[in-house]
Amino acid sequence: MNDGTGSLDDDDDLTAGDVEREPDPSDSLRTFGAVVQALREHAGLSRAEFGDRVRFSKHTVESVELGRRMPDESFVELGEEVTGNTGALRKSAKFLTRGEAGLAAWFRRWARLERIAVSLCTYECRLVPGLLQSEGYARAVFEGTIPVVTDEQLETLLAVRLERQRMLHERPTVPFSFIVEEHVFRRRFGDAEQMRAMLDHVLEHSAPRNVTLQVVPLEGGLHACLDGPVQLLETREGRRFAYSEGQQNGRLITDVKEVSLLQQRYDTLRSQALNSQDSRGLLERLRGEL
Repeated sequence: MNDGTGSLDDDDDLTAGDVEREPDPSDSLRTFGAVVQALREHAGLSRAEFGDRVRFSKHTVESVELGRRMPDESFVELGEEVTGNTGALRKSAKFLTRGEAGLAAWFRRWARLERIAVSLCTYECRLVPGLLQSEGYARAVFEGTIPVVTDEQLETLLAVRLERQRMLHERPTVPFSFIVEEHVFRRRFGDAEQMRAMLDHVLEHSAPRNVTLQVVPLEGGLHACLDGPVQLLETREGRRFAYSEGQQNGRLITDVKEVSLLQQRYDTLRSQALNSQDSRGLLERLRGEL
């Protein structure tokens, strides 16, 4: 999900409704792992023997070869020495990224668009938006997933989510707009300290001038976005896209008329939600109630 490009290549064909299975492992890690395995086998070494020489367990070697683990720098350097200093590991390691590890396949194309967007709008009615989640909140979300993920998978998911949040600070001229239902912030998880940490995190990450957070109060009544959460963005070329997500699937929306309709709904809700100052005041009151 995480190193941006200036344009979308042929592999990023924007076909709406494209639903794939969860990628496991990611393409870049899987390719690197295949290179490691080929060089290891060419050197006539078992995983245990290779592990001894690079000072990692055979299980770590297996995880790297299967694309389930990002290799440490020392793994790459010692692996080069063990396999004859061909340069293959050093060169291929430069293209490694956690960009797709930990991202659902149906979200990958949207994640790429996020990195080149000149504006991003998010409406959420289920949980705190990923870009605003505290580490404790995100961990609780992933711990509650079904099927249950391994500890290693959970750490990968968490690392990817926190990495995505860097956009808010690394792109200070890009406006980020969030509209979130009040009940999302009232939903309890963990203890009072974790709840306070979550609200503090949201307040901190929504404080920069390029980030706007608006809360839809409980007494706000029904509105035009009740069909579900939605995200909207615009690229530097002026193209607009939308994304909606449900149970085990997501949909990238490219149809101009449909995107325009969703934008109209979002803009209407923006006028109905609390303004930024009042929204922050509400979150501070919720924090004080804990």
